[in-house]
Parts: sequence; structure tokens; C-alpha cells
Amino acid sequence: MLIKSHCVFPAPNIIETARFYEQKMGFEAVHFLEANEPHICLYRDTTEIILTRTNGQKVIPNRDLYGYGYAGYFITKDQEELQEEFIR
Repeated sequence: MLIKSHCVFPAPNIIETARFYEQKMGFEAVHFLEANEPHICLYRDTTEIILTRTNGQKVIPNRDLYGYGYAGYFITKDQEELQEEFIR
């Protein structure tokens, strides 16, 4: 049985992107920049996001590639509360 999934988001600058998630969204970043496949793991509550480098390639959102969809979804018990936190 599946329990959870992790989003993998490519980014041109994973350090800058991780800083945004830490400062604006309350995630904790753990850097694995010396690994064979450099990446940063972002943690908050039971959510994990993995940032990978694009190696200079443009990031194209699913909506642009396929006409619909998102790269990931966040599930929360209280969406309005989380939204208010992000606004603050």
C-alpha cells in the first residue's frame, strides 16, 4: 500500500529556491550538494520536496507542456489557515 509521495522539482538555482522555501514557507532544507546527483531536501511536517538542478535547461511547467496540470499538490487539514500563514 502506498503511504506518501515526494515531489521532485527542478530549479535553475536550488540554493536560492531552498532559501525561498525556508524563509517564506517554513520548510527546513538539508543540502546534499556533494552527492553524485546534487539535490536539496525540503521538510515541513510530513511533507518532503526534493530540489534538483536543471543544468541550465528551462523549467517548463506541466500546464505549458500538456495544457493542464500541476507539478505537485499540497494536501492540508486547513487550507485557509495555511494560506493565511503564507500571506503573513
